[in-house]
Amino acid sequence: MSSGSFTLESKHGLISITDTGRKNASPALLLIHGNSSSSKIFKHLLGSEKLQSTHRIVTFDLPGHGASSNSQIPEETYSMRGYADLAVEILAHMNIARVIVFGWSLGGHVGIEMVRLLPESALKGLLIVGTPPSLSIEEANRGFTFQDGHMSLAGKRDFTEDDIKTFSRSTAGAPFEQWMEDDVRRCDGKSRMLMWKKLADGVGVDQRKVVEEWDGGIVGVVNGADEPFVDLDYLDGIRWKKLWKGKCLRLQGQGHAPFWERPQEFEPLLIEFLGDCEKAWGEGPLSGV
Repeated sequence: MSSGSFTLESKHGLISITDTGRKNASPALLLIHGNSSSSKIFKHLLGSEKLQSTHRIVTFDLPGHGASSNSQIPEETYSMRGYADLAVEILAHMNIARVIVFGWSLGGHVGIEMVRLLPESALKGLLIVGTPPSLSIEEANRGFTFQDGHMSLAGKRDFTEDDIKTFSRSTAGAPFEQWMEDDVRRCDGKSRMLMWKKLADGVGVDQRKVVEEWDGGIVGVVNGADEPFVDLDYLDGIRWKKLWKGKCLRLQGQGHAPFWERPQEFEPLLIEFLGDCEKAWGEGPLSGV
């Protein structure tokens, strides 16, 4: 089954959306990308015959990223809360009543924000990669590691060409592809600057509190053991309410984007997570997509 793309005119801008189109009894799988990237990072998952045979897969380019337009209301859009508001709008537009969210890096923060915006019956599970739940700069300082130049660039508005090359090559790991650099160059620098400013100002939900209290669905935490930007011990110290497998998983020899670096190893984990989310609700295949 091939994916189709369309553009949605939203209050946050013109949004480029990809939808594999399968409609069945299982919840849809929503993929949310990271800072200065695009939905192209999910190429392997979108192309997975196993995933497409069981789930409708939807992804989109955040405003100011990829093929989506820049926001005309940046102060409202360019925050984790603003992106989550958009994601909920997209699901409503597509009449998706039940969903499992997979968020990478910034996308994981957006997924956590969605917990408080969706009805409890709608969000069946959340898988995060490269995401330390936080609110305020103090928690961010504990959750992220700032030794690498990447993190000093994450909230910088204007990039030099050297910045673009550094950021694009440090984010997803190998194999590097040219579109990664093109995506960073295209990104609206305001989105980086405002997103970090609003995190520092405490805009949005207390993400750590959300994952420590939410019992509406399973939270999966999967990271590369060589994750360069997130303190994995910080993640282990969170009192997750319903943590998949009872622990934060570390994939040996992998970095910030294991689903990109070694998709053949990540895909079976994702498929297992999807199945466990459905079993946890006791509904078998979930109805009402």
